[in-house]
Amino acid sequence: MTINKYLKEPVESLFAEHPYAKDWLEQISCVIDPGDTLFDVLYKQRESFYVSQNMTARMIARQFEDYLQVMRDMLEQPVRAVKTITLCPGHGKTKEPEQFAPLTFHPGDIIAVVGPTGSGKSRLLEDIECGASGNTPTGRRMLINNETLSKDRKTRTRQRIAAQLSQNMNFVIDLTVRDFLSMHARCWPTANTGGRIERILELANSLAGEKFDMESNVAQLSGGQSRALMIADCALLSHAPIVLIDEIENAGINRRKALELLTGEDKIVFLTTHDPLLALLAHTRLVIKNGAIDRVIQRTKREEETLRKLEAADNKMLELRTLMRGGELLEDL
Repeated sequence: MTINKYLKEPVESLFAEHPYAKDWLEQISCVIDPGDTLFDVLYKQRESFYVSQNMTARMIARQFEDYLQVMRDMLEQPVRAVKTITLCPGHGKTKEPEQFAPLTFHPGDIIAVVGPTGSGKSRLLEDIECGASGNTPTGRRMLINNETLSKDRKTRTRQRIAAQLSQNMNFVIDLTVRDFLSMHARCWPTANTGGRIERILELANSLAGEKFDMESNVAQLSGGQSRALMIADCALLSHAPIVLIDEIENAGINRRKALELLTGEDKIVFLTTHDPLLALLAHTRLVIKNGAIDRVIQRTKREEETLRKLEAADNKMLELRTLMRGGELLEDL
């Protein structure tokens, strides 16, 4: 990518087309005045600036051009549509082969991963996250649109197939919610970024208990607020077609609404859970024993009746939880 065509134009035109360009220039402390051309920014800084960088203006321009090329290759390449993912069998902890036919899933599917603690549920999520091709301890393989995920595609950030939400989602960076979402949005430049950021906050607050705002510091959010923010972020900002969630029932959020949000955005959701309600919300359950997928269960008609009863009970629990958090007495059930 050449920067020559931008040198005589206002630098804002470059930033509009490549938002990440401004981040690089600001990171090296370039002074950018309104109306500056890119030539002004690169070649007309104070002499002390070039001394502090230990580079000439030409060297900085060359590094900047290299940076833009790398970012364009990584972020602006077309994102391949994922129509199906297929999980092929491997083996368990004692090398016994898994006895299931390859499983194919589509956008909008929810797959529950269940089994005792230590059985290998997290290992399955890791296989999916890395796009396993027989090179993990389980020997499983993942196919995207009936093709093995290439090594080159695995290494490209924009082409990552899975976003993973762990049980612990606390932030350690000192940013406001607005700054965090704006930074993430600049990695996925599209139209109406501001509207999406506002929508993410709205959705996150609909999932969490205590509301927060754009000026809240992400490092001070509770675990539930952090998880709610990241679920909304995954749904509206991330291009990853697969979302992996580890025990969402422990997040302190409206878990049913979270799943509806993700599947409504055509994500394929895998979740490990010990919660019967969440397990039944999935049409497919993968039962893990001794590191292997021991059984594949499709939700039955009778289980759908059980699901409706559990949803009614869960609605009552949500109502009581709201009353309790508001300091009300829980006398009338």
